[in-house]
Amino acid sequence: FPALATALHDNRRLWTIFATEVADAENPLPRDLKARLFYLAEFTREHTGKVLAREASVAPLLEVNAAVLRGLRGGET
Repeated sequence: FPALATALHDNRRLWTIFATEVADAENPLPRDLKARLFYLAEFTREHTGKVLAREASVAPLLEVNAAVLRGLRGGET
């Protein structure tokens, strides 16, 4: 569990950075994409707390990260 907690902490920190960046008015991404990324950051923050409290599975967080990576790769599997 300690290794999982460390990974969850690092992941939450990364998503906090994403949220900060998309909240910046000068960020050139389309408004809709920024809103979606911000939502995912909020989901990640909340769900990470549940995983750390052993109230939820880590699977949704893995799915979110995998989907974002696929998108960054242009939809490649």
